Amino acid sequence: MSDDEFRGLRRAADYQFGGGGGTALFAGPDTLDVTHTSSGRPRQVHATDGRIATYGDDGRFRLGLAGGNQLLDAFDGPRHRVVVGDESEPFIREGRNAFAKFVQSADSALRPGDEALVVHEDGYLLAVGRAELPGSGMDDFETGMAVKVRQGAED
Repeated sequence: MSDDEFRGLRRAADYQFGGGGGTALFAGPDTLDVTHTSSGRPRQVHATDGRIATYGDDGRFRLGLAGGNQLLDAFDGPRHRVVVGDESEPFIREGRNAFAKFVQSADSALRPGDEALVVHEDGYLLAVGRAELPGSGMDDFETGMAVKVRQGAED
C-alpha cells in the first residue's frame, strides 16, 4: 500500500468517525492487508485480527468486528455506541438485529445510516452495524429496529 493510499484511508476514517478514527483503525501501512477493486480503489482492509472495514463505493467504511473493537478501545463512551442488556445479548451476538425496545442508551450524535457499535452494558462489543434510528431517540422508541447488525461477535 502506498503512503498516499494509507493517508487517504485515514482521512476518510477521521471524517466518518471523528478525530482519531483514522489512527484508531489504521495503525500503519505495514500492518494492513488491502484488497482493491478492478479499478484500483481500496475495497477490503484486513489486519491480523480480522476485517477492519470495507470501503464502500460511497466513500464510507462498513466496520468489521476487528475495526469495531479498535474504535471501542480508542473512544470513550458513549461515542458510536448503542448499549443493550442481557435480554438481547445472545441474539445480537449471533448477528441478529438490535431493536429499540432493548436499547438502554445510545450516542445522541448517531444518525440513521451511521456505523454503530452494539455494546453490552458491561462494555464489551456484541456486534457492528448500521444505525436505523437517531441515537437521541433509540432508547425512547418502544418498537422498531435500532441497529441493522452486519456482523455479530459469534459470526
